[in-house]
Amino acid sequence: MDFALNDEQKLLVETSLSVGADFGPDYWREKDDNHDYPVEFFEAMGKHGFYSLGLPEEYGGTPAGITEIALAMEALCRGGAGGGPALGYLFGTLGANIIKSHGDAAQKAAYLPEMALGQKMCAFGLSEPDAGTNTLNIKTYARRDGDDYVINGAKWYSTNIERSDAIVLVARTTKLEDAERRSDGISLFLIDLPNSGITYTPIEKHGFRYYQSNSVFLDDVRVPATSLIGREGGGFGQLLGTLNPERILVASGAIGVGRLAIKTAVEYANDRNVFGQPIGGHQAVQHPLAAAYSKLESAWDTVKRAAWLHDGGASPVEVGAVSNMAKYLAVEAAIEACSAAVQTHGGNGYAREYHVERWLRECQLFRLAPVTQQMTLNFIGEHVLGMPRSY
Repeated sequence: MDFALNDEQKLLVETSLSVGADFGPDYWREKDDNHDYPVEFFEAMGKHGFYSLGLPEEYGGTPAGITEIALAMEALCRGGAGGGPALGYLFGTLGANIIKSHGDAAQKAAYLPEMALGQKMCAFGLSEPDAGTNTLNIKTYARRDGDDYVINGAKWYSTNIERSDAIVLVARTTKLEDAERRSDGISLFLIDLPNSGITYTPIEKHGFRYYQSNSVFLDDVRVPATSLIGREGGGFGQLLGTLNPERILVASGAIGVGRLAIKTAVEYANDRNVFGQPIGGHQAVQHPLAAAYSKLESAWDTVKRAAWLHDGGASPVEVGAVSNMAKYLAVEAAIEACSAAVQTHGGNGYAREYHVERWLRECQLFRLAPVTQQMTLNFIGEHVLGMPRSY
Protein backbone atom coordinates (compact mmCIF):
# COMPACT_ATOMS: atom_id res chain seq x y z
CA MET A 1 0.00 0.00 0.00
CA ASP A 2 1.19 3.49 -0.89
CA PHE A 3 -0.15 6.38 1.15
CA ALA A 4 1.65 9.08 -0.86
CA LEU A 5 -0.88 11.70 -1.92
CA ASN A 6 -1.54 12.37 -5.58
CA ASP A 7 -1.80 15.92 -6.90
CA GLU A 8 -5.58 16.09 -6.52
CA GLN A 9 -5.39 14.86 -2.93
CA LYS A 10 -2.66 17.39 -2.12
CA LEU A 11 -4.86 20.19 -3.51
CA LEU A 12 -7.80 18.90 -1.46
CA VAL A 13 -5.70 18.97 1.73
CA GLU A 14 -4.42 22.48 0.96
CA THR A 15 -7.96 23.74 0.35
CA SER A 16 -9.19 22.09 3.52
CA LEU A 17 -6.41 23.61 5.61
CA SER A 18 -7.22 27.01 4.13
CA VAL A 19 -10.93 26.75 4.93
CA GLY A 20 -10.09 25.51 8.44
CA ALA A 21 -7.86 28.56 8.91
CA ASP A 22 -10.58 30.90 7.63
CA PHE A 23 -12.80 29.61 10.43
CA GLY A 24 -10.18 29.42 13.13
CA PRO A 25 -10.29 28.97 16.90
CA ASP A 26 -11.72 32.40 17.73
CA TYR A 27 -14.67 31.83 15.39
CA TRP A 28 -15.59 28.54 17.06
CA ARG A 29 -15.05 29.88 20.59
CA GLU A 30 -17.57 32.63 19.90
CA LYS A 31 -20.02 30.15 18.40
CA ASP A 32 -19.63 27.82 21.35
CA ASP A 33 -20.01 30.58 23.93
CA ASN A 34 -23.18 31.89 22.27
CA HIS A 35 -24.70 28.55 21.26
CA ASP A 36 -24.67 29.99 17.75
CA TYR A 37 -24.98 27.76 14.66
CA PRO A 38 -21.96 28.23 12.31
CA VAL A 39 -23.92 29.31 9.22
CA GLU A 40 -20.91 30.93 7.56
CA PHE A 41 -18.85 27.77 7.86
CA PHE A 42 -21.50 25.61 6.22
CA GLU A 43 -21.90 28.11 3.40
CA ALA A 44 -18.16 27.98 2.77
CA MET A 45 -18.21 24.18 2.82
CA GLY A 46 -20.86 24.21 0.11
CA LYS A 47 -19.06 26.86 -1.93
CA HIS A 48 -15.84 24.83 -1.95
CA GLY A 49 -17.60 21.61 -2.94
CA PHE A 50 -16.93 19.51 0.16
CA TYR A 51 -20.45 18.10 0.26
CA SER A 52 -20.19 16.90 -3.34
CA LEU A 53 -17.35 14.50 -2.57
CA GLY A 54 -18.35 10.91 -3.23
CA LEU A 55 -21.78 11.69 -4.68
CA PRO A 56 -22.69 10.63 -8.26
CA GLU A 57 -21.64 13.07 -10.95
CA GLU A 58 -25.12 13.10 -12.51
CA TYR A 59 -26.36 14.75 -9.30
CA GLY A 60 -23.56 17.29 -9.06
CA GLY A 61 -21.16 15.05 -7.19
CA THR A 62 -17.40 14.74 -7.41
CA PRO A 63 -15.68 11.35 -7.74
CA ALA A 64 -14.04 10.54 -4.41
CA GLY A 65 -13.64 7.73 -1.93
CA ILE A 66 -13.63 7.66 1.84
CA THR A 67 -9.88 8.36 1.61
CA GLU A 68 -10.48 11.79 0.11
CA ILE A 69 -13.25 12.67 2.55
CA ALA A 70 -11.05 11.55 5.47
CA LEU A 71 -8.16 13.72 4.20
CA ALA A 72 -10.51 16.71 3.98
CA MET A 73 -11.97 16.06 7.43
CA GLU A 74 -8.57 15.84 9.13
CA ALA A 75 -7.23 18.96 7.42
CA LEU A 76 -10.33 21.06 8.13
CA CYS A 77 -9.99 20.28 11.83
CA ARG A 78 -6.19 20.68 11.89
CA GLY A 79 -6.31 23.93 9.96
CA GLY A 80 -7.88 25.71 12.92
CA ALA A 81 -11.52 24.68 13.07
CA GLY A 82 -11.01 22.08 15.79
CA GLY A 83 -13.94 19.75 16.37
CA GLY A 84 -16.50 21.76 14.39
CA PRO A 85 -16.04 20.00 11.04
CA ALA A 86 -15.73 16.57 12.66
CA LEU A 87 -19.45 16.67 13.41
CA GLY A 88 -20.63 19.28 10.91
CA TYR A 89 -19.10 17.59 7.88
CA LEU A 90 -20.34 14.20 9.05
CA PHE A 91 -23.90 15.56 9.36
CA GLY A 92 -23.69 16.82 5.81
CA THR A 93 -22.59 13.50 4.37
CA LEU A 94 -24.43 10.81 6.35
CA GLY A 95 -27.94 11.34 5.00
CA ALA A 96 -26.69 12.03 1.48
CA ASN A 97 -24.75 8.78 1.39
CA ILE A 98 -27.72 6.74 2.59
CA ILE A 99 -29.81 8.27 -0.19
CA LYS A 100 -26.99 7.66 -2.70
CA SER A 101 -26.64 4.02 -1.71
CA HIS A 102 -30.25 3.02 -1.07
CA GLY A 103 -32.62 5.71 -2.36
CA ASP A 104 -34.68 5.31 -5.52
CA ALA A 105 -34.28 7.50 -8.60
CA ALA A 106 -36.93 9.99 -7.45
CA GLN A 107 -35.35 10.42 -4.01
CA LYS A 108 -31.89 10.89 -5.49
CA ALA A 109 -33.12 13.47 -7.99
CA ALA A 110 -35.09 15.36 -5.34
CA TYR A 111 -32.35 15.61 -2.72
CA LEU A 112 -28.81 14.92 -3.96
CA PRO A 113 -28.25 17.93 -6.26
CA GLU A 114 -28.95 20.43 -3.49
CA MET A 115 -27.14 18.30 -0.90
CA ALA A 116 -24.06 18.29 -3.15
CA LEU A 117 -24.10 22.09 -3.01
CA GLY A 118 -24.66 22.18 0.75
CA GLN A 119 -28.05 23.81 0.16
CA LYS A 120 -30.00 20.97 1.77
CA MET A 121 -29.08 19.32 5.04
CA CYS A 122 -30.38 16.04 6.38
CA ALA A 123 -30.73 15.13 10.05
CA PHE A 124 -30.55 11.55 11.33
CA GLY A 125 -32.88 9.87 13.79
CA LEU A 126 -31.63 6.56 15.18
CA SER A 127 -30.84 6.56 18.91
CA GLU A 128 -33.67 6.26 21.42
CA PRO A 129 -33.93 6.60 25.21
CA ASP A 130 -34.42 2.83 25.65
CA ALA A 131 -32.11 1.69 22.87
CA GLY A 132 -28.89 3.71 22.67
CA THR A 133 -26.14 1.51 21.24
CA ASN A 134 -28.59 -1.38 20.95
CA THR A 135 -30.16 -0.32 17.65
CA LEU A 136 -32.26 -3.47 17.42
CA ASN A 137 -34.15 -2.41 20.54
CA ILE A 138 -35.71 0.71 19.00
CA LYS A 139 -39.44 1.11 19.52
CA THR A 140 -40.38 3.91 17.11
CA TYR A 141 -43.04 2.25 14.96
CA ALA A 142 -44.22 2.95 11.41
CA ARG A 143 -47.63 1.44 10.71
CA ARG A 144 -48.73 0.99 7.11
CA ASP A 145 -52.04 2.73 6.42
CA GLY A 146 -53.06 2.45 2.77
CA ASP A 147 -50.60 4.45 0.70
CA ASP A 148 -49.07 6.02 3.80
CA TYR A 149 -47.14 5.16 6.94
CA VAL A 150 -48.09 6.58 10.32
CA ILE A 151 -45.10 6.90 12.65
CA ASN A 152 -45.07 7.24 16.44
CA GLY A 153 -42.16 7.19 18.84
CA ALA A 154 -39.23 9.22 20.11
CA LYS A 155 -35.57 9.81 19.31
CA TRP A 156 -32.83 11.56 21.20
CA TYR A 157 -29.53 13.23 20.42
CA SER A 158 -30.74 14.07 16.93
CA THR A 159 -28.47 16.97 16.07
CA ASN A 160 -29.32 20.00 13.93
CA ILE A 161 -32.85 18.83 13.14
CA GLU A 162 -33.96 22.44 13.59
CA ARG A 163 -31.62 23.42 10.73
CA SER A 164 -32.36 20.47 8.44
CA ASP A 165 -34.55 20.13 5.38
CA ALA A 166 -35.17 16.42 5.89
CA ILE A 167 -34.48 13.58 8.30
CA VAL A 168 -33.50 9.98 7.69
CA LEU A 169 -35.58 8.26 10.34
CA VAL A 170 -35.01 4.71 11.55
CA ALA A 171 -38.21 2.97 12.64
CA ARG A 172 -39.65 -0.49 13.07
CA THR A 173 -42.19 -1.62 10.49
CA THR A 174 -42.42 -4.92 12.36
CA LYS A 175 -42.47 -4.73 16.14
CA LEU A 176 -39.59 -6.45 17.87
CA GLU A 177 -41.82 -9.05 19.51
CA ASP A 178 -43.27 -10.00 16.11
CA ALA A 179 -39.99 -10.17 14.18
CA GLU A 180 -38.55 -13.54 13.21
CA ARG A 181 -35.05 -12.19 13.86
CA ARG A 182 -34.22 -9.14 15.96
CA SER A 183 -32.61 -7.48 12.93
CA ASP A 184 -35.77 -7.90 10.85
CA GLY A 185 -38.46 -5.26 10.51
CA ILE A 186 -36.30 -2.13 10.68
CA SER A 187 -36.89 0.43 7.91
CA LEU A 188 -35.52 3.81 6.89
CA PHE A 189 -37.69 6.78 5.95
CA LEU A 190 -36.80 10.05 4.27
CA ILE A 191 -39.09 12.73 5.68
CA ASP A 192 -39.25 16.39 4.70
CA LEU A 193 -38.95 19.00 7.45
CA PRO A 194 -40.60 20.80 9.05
CA ASN A 195 -43.40 18.35 9.80
CA SER A 196 -46.26 19.20 12.16
CA GLY A 197 -46.05 15.76 13.80
CA ILE A 198 -42.35 16.11 14.62
CA THR A 199 -41.42 18.25 17.62
CA TYR A 200 -38.18 18.52 19.55
CA THR A 201 -36.56 20.06 22.61
CA PRO A 202 -32.86 20.96 22.97
CA ILE A 203 -30.48 18.96 25.17
CA GLU A 204 -27.91 21.06 27.03
CA LYS A 205 -24.44 19.63 26.38
CA HIS A 206 -20.89 19.77 27.70
CA GLY A 207 -19.40 20.64 24.31
CA PHE A 208 -20.28 21.34 20.68
CA ARG A 209 -22.76 23.90 21.93
CA TYR A 210 -22.95 25.50 18.49
CA TYR A 211 -24.76 22.34 17.31
CA GLN A 212 -28.15 21.78 18.91
CA SER A 213 -28.86 18.18 19.89
CA ASN A 214 -32.48 17.34 20.53
CA SER A 215 -34.99 14.99 22.02
CA VAL A 216 -37.43 14.33 19.17
CA PHE A 217 -41.07 13.35 19.49
CA LEU A 218 -43.05 11.74 16.66
CA ASP A 219 -46.81 11.97 17.07
CA ASP A 220 -48.90 10.40 14.29
CA VAL A 221 -46.42 11.48 11.62
CA ARG A 222 -48.12 10.57 8.33
CA VAL A 223 -45.80 10.16 5.36
CA PRO A 224 -46.38 8.67 1.90
CA ALA A 225 -45.08 5.19 1.20
CA THR A 226 -42.67 6.81 -1.26
CA SER A 227 -40.77 8.09 1.79
CA LEU A 228 -39.50 4.57 2.43
CA ILE A 229 -35.80 4.19 1.55
CA GLY A 230 -35.22 0.85 -0.13
CA ARG A 231 -37.06 -2.29 0.94
CA GLU A 232 -39.42 -2.38 3.92
CA GLY A 233 -37.72 -4.27 6.72
CA GLY A 234 -34.27 -3.99 5.12
CA GLY A 235 -33.10 -1.00 7.09
CA PHE A 236 -30.65 -2.74 9.40
CA GLY A 237 -28.57 -3.95 6.47
CA GLN A 238 -28.65 -0.45 5.01
CA LEU A 239 -27.39 1.00 8.29
CA LEU A 240 -24.47 -1.42 8.43
CA GLY A 241 -23.04 0.19 5.32
CA THR A 242 -22.70 3.51 7.17
CA LEU A 243 -20.78 2.16 10.17
CA ASN A 244 -17.27 1.80 8.77
CA PRO A 245 -17.21 5.18 6.94
CA GLU A 246 -18.60 6.84 10.06
CA ARG A 247 -15.80 5.43 12.21
CA ILE A 248 -13.13 6.39 9.67
CA LEU A 249 -14.38 9.97 9.42
CA VAL A 250 -14.74 10.52 13.16
CA ALA A 251 -11.23 9.12 13.62
CA SER A 252 -9.96 11.54 10.96
CA GLY A 253 -11.55 14.48 12.73
CA ALA A 254 -10.09 13.40 16.05
CA ILE A 255 -6.60 13.25 14.52
CA GLY A 256 -7.04 16.76 13.14
CA VAL A 257 -8.13 18.15 16.51
CA GLY A 258 -5.27 16.38 18.27
CA ARG A 259 -2.70 17.74 15.82
CA LEU A 260 -4.09 21.25 16.21
CA ALA A 261 -3.87 20.96 19.99
CA ILE A 262 -0.24 19.79 19.81
CA LYS A 263 0.70 22.61 17.42
CA THR A 264 -0.96 25.18 19.68
CA ALA A 265 0.74 23.78 22.78
CA VAL A 266 4.18 23.71 21.14
CA GLU A 267 3.83 27.35 20.07
CA TYR A 268 2.78 28.32 23.59
CA ALA A 269 5.59 26.31 25.22
CA ASN A 270 8.23 27.86 22.98
CA ASP A 271 6.92 31.37 23.64
CA ARG A 272 6.10 31.15 27.36
CA ASN A 273 9.19 32.16 29.33
CA VAL A 274 9.40 31.30 33.03
CA PHE A 275 12.56 31.30 35.21
CA GLY A 276 14.59 32.73 32.36
CA GLN A 277 13.87 30.16 29.63
CA PRO A 278 10.94 28.85 27.54
CA ILE A 279 8.95 26.18 29.34
CA GLY A 280 9.29 24.04 26.21
CA GLY A 281 12.92 23.49 27.15
CA HIS A 282 11.87 21.23 30.04
CA GLN A 283 11.43 17.50 29.51
CA ALA A 284 8.35 17.53 31.73
CA VAL A 285 6.68 19.71 29.11
CA GLN A 286 8.24 18.15 26.00
CA HIS A 287 7.68 14.48 26.75
CA PRO A 288 3.87 14.45 27.12
CA LEU A 289 3.53 16.37 23.85
CA ALA A 290 6.02 14.13 22.06
CA ALA A 291 4.31 10.98 23.33
CA ALA A 292 0.86 12.20 22.30
CA TYR A 293 2.14 13.28 18.88
CA SER A 294 3.69 9.86 18.30
CA LYS A 295 0.39 8.17 19.10
CA LEU A 296 -1.52 10.54 16.81
CA GLU A 297 0.76 9.80 13.89
CA SER A 298 0.53 6.04 14.43
CA ALA A 299 -3.25 6.27 14.67
CA TRP A 300 -3.38 8.32 11.45
CA ASP A 301 -1.60 5.50 9.61
CA THR A 302 -4.31 3.12 10.84
CA VAL A 303 -7.04 5.52 9.69
CA LYS A 304 -5.50 5.72 6.21
CA ARG A 305 -5.24 1.94 6.07
CA ALA A 306 -8.93 1.59 6.94
CA ALA A 307 -9.88 4.08 4.22
CA TRP A 308 -7.61 2.28 1.72
CA LEU A 309 -9.28 -1.05 2.51
CA HIS A 310 -12.76 0.48 2.20
CA ASP A 311 -12.05 2.12 -1.14
CA GLY A 312 -10.33 -1.02 -2.39
CA GLY A 313 -13.45 -3.13 -1.87
CA ALA A 314 -12.29 -5.25 1.07
CA SER A 315 -14.96 -7.18 2.95
CA PRO A 316 -17.02 -5.25 5.51
CA VAL A 317 -15.60 -7.39 8.33
CA GLU A 318 -12.02 -6.71 7.23
CA VAL A 319 -12.72 -2.99 6.89
CA GLY A 320 -14.61 -3.07 10.18
CA ALA A 321 -11.65 -4.55 12.02
CA VAL A 322 -9.30 -1.75 10.99
CA SER A 323 -11.97 0.97 11.18
CA ASN A 324 -12.75 0.11 14.79
CA MET A 325 -9.04 0.02 15.67
CA ALA A 326 -8.58 3.36 13.91
CA LYS A 327 -11.46 4.97 15.77
CA TYR A 328 -10.27 3.65 19.13
CA LEU A 329 -6.63 4.68 18.63
CA ALA A 330 -7.39 8.07 17.10
CA VAL A 331 -9.80 9.14 19.82
CA GLU A 332 -7.55 8.03 22.69
CA ALA A 333 -4.56 9.76 21.09
CA ALA A 334 -6.55 12.95 20.48
CA ILE A 335 -7.75 13.09 24.09
CA GLU A 336 -4.20 12.56 25.32
CA ALA A 337 -2.98 15.31 23.00
CA CYS A 338 -5.64 17.77 24.15
CA SER A 339 -5.05 16.93 27.80
CA ALA A 340 -1.30 17.48 27.36
CA ALA A 341 -2.04 20.78 25.63
CA VAL A 342 -4.19 21.93 28.56
CA GLN A 343 -1.44 20.96 31.01
CA THR A 344 1.20 22.75 28.92
CA HIS A 345 -0.82 25.95 29.17
CA GLY A 346 -1.02 25.64 32.95
CA GLY A 347 -3.80 27.81 34.37
CA ASN A 348 -4.36 29.31 30.95
CA GLY A 349 -5.33 25.86 29.71
CA TYR A 350 -8.50 26.17 31.77
CA ALA A 351 -9.40 29.51 30.18
CA ARG A 352 -11.70 29.65 27.16
CA GLU A 353 -9.43 32.27 25.59
CA TYR A 354 -6.77 29.66 24.80
CA HIS A 355 -9.11 27.14 23.12
CA VAL A 356 -7.44 23.92 24.30
CA GLU A 357 -10.08 23.25 26.97
CA ARG A 358 -12.77 23.36 24.25
CA TRP A 359 -10.93 20.87 22.07
CA LEU A 360 -10.62 18.52 25.04
CA ARG A 361 -14.37 18.79 25.66
CA GLU A 362 -15.08 18.11 22.00
CA CYS A 363 -12.82 15.08 21.76
CA GLN A 364 -14.50 13.55 24.79
CA LEU A 365 -17.66 13.20 22.71
CA PHE A 366 -15.80 10.94 20.26
CA ARG A 367 -15.35 8.43 23.07
CA LEU A 368 -19.15 8.14 23.14
CA ALA A 369 -20.33 8.76 19.58
CA PRO A 370 -21.03 7.57 17.00
CA VAL A 371 -20.07 4.44 18.92
CA THR A 372 -18.48 4.04 22.34
CA GLN A 373 -14.88 2.99 22.69
CA GLN A 374 -16.10 -0.11 24.51
CA MET A 375 -18.12 -1.19 21.46
CA THR A 376 -15.09 -0.83 19.21
CA LEU A 377 -13.19 -3.12 21.58
CA ASN A 378 -16.12 -5.56 21.57
CA PHE A 379 -15.88 -5.75 17.78
CA ILE A 380 -12.13 -6.29 17.87
CA GLY A 381 -12.38 -8.93 20.59
CA GLU A 382 -15.08 -10.90 18.79
CA HIS A 383 -14.28 -10.43 15.10
CA VAL A 384 -10.50 -10.02 15.15
CA LEU A 385 -9.33 -12.02 18.16
CA GLY A 386 -12.02 -14.70 17.85
CA MET A 387 -13.27 -14.40 21.42
CA PRO A 388 -16.89 -15.08 22.50
CA ARG A 389 -19.44 -12.32 22.07
CA SER A 390 -19.31 -10.27 25.28
CA TYR A 391 -22.53 -8.26 25.17
